[in-house]
Amino acid sequence: MNSARRGVLVMALGLLAALVAGFGAAGCTGSSGDTLTVYSGRTENLIGPLLDDFAQETGIDIDVRYGQSADLALLIESEGDRSPADVFISQSPGALGFLEADGRLSELSPETLDLVDEQFRDPDGEWVGLSARVRVLVYNTDAVNEDELPESVFDLVNEEYAGRVGVAPENGSFQDFVSGMRETVGDDETSAWLEGMADNGTQTYANNTAILEAVARGEVDMGLVNHYYNERAKAENPDTPTENYFFPGGDLGTLVLVTGAGIVDTAPHPDDAEELLAFLLNEESQQFFAAETFEYPLAAGVEPTVDLPPLAGIDTPPVTLGALGGDLAVTRDMISDSGLGAG
Repeated sequence: MNSARRGVLVMALGLLAALVAGFGAAGCTGSSGDTLTVYSGRTENLIGPLLDDFAQETGIDIDVRYGQSADLALLIESEGDRSPADVFISQSPGALGFLEADGRLSELSPETLDLVDEQFRDPDGEWVGLSARVRVLVYNTDAVNEDELPESVFDLVNEEYAGRVGVAPENGSFQDFVSGMRETVGDDETSAWLEGMADNGTQTYANNTAILEAVARGEVDMGLVNHYYNERAKAENPDTPTENYFFPGGDLGTLVLVTGAGIVDTAPHPDDAEELLAFLLNEESQQFFAAETFEYPLAAGVEPTVDLPPLAGIDTPPVTLGALGGDLAVTRDMISDSGLGAG
């Protein structure tokens, strides 16, 4: 082998070794035995600043792996006792429920749990809500009259809404919504609704932001999203022709969901992990959720910074948040099999 080819081979092997090492560190950089490892289903812009603040204030180094909540929950399950994860932050209560059902979360201290109303924490004390959001139908005010809005999310399969609605099948909140439908009306009716949406020409998008943007430019008339996407868009451009519609009468389309967090049962640093959860529930962090993400803060008596319906006054269906993850894989398969598709 000549020297040039040998050099290329050495370089290739070095790159391969680096990739393998990176994979073993769960996608984190600078990982060490003294570093708190966080798996986050929240995107970096929505949680990263708080993690940076925690590291600066406490001196505890943090490595973060970002990804879809469901995918990270499945990763923790597959990693088993070898998982480096200390804390799992989930955009989806279903993903937390999945890990709890799998026995992969630890019980939190009463001091941490009591920071949040019991409605928004695990009854068994293994995860706690950080912020709340509401499922809504965002619509283009130039294209839709108020009298055209459906009374129920189940009406969206009707012919009058053909080709006019957008959904994000891979989004954790949409999957939680479908799991909530399964709990409320059963698998047969849920499958019928999903198939009806696919047959009705429902448009699919990668995420809620893409739906909001499509509605704003008139590509579709309306879409199922979380409430704060429109609030964020209106803050950036008050002339955006979009509004949120809260389904009335306790309809499943207005399901309240939480972003939450738990400590992995094999966490190498459980005390630091508990400290991080308490930090995310302090007044400053809760103000961040209110001001930066336009969500409902769940602790410290902090109020939303935008004009939202009071959380206590929202007529939401009686869905057990922690139960949404019990059959997460089944929910994802149902969405995919319907023709809407899911990752």
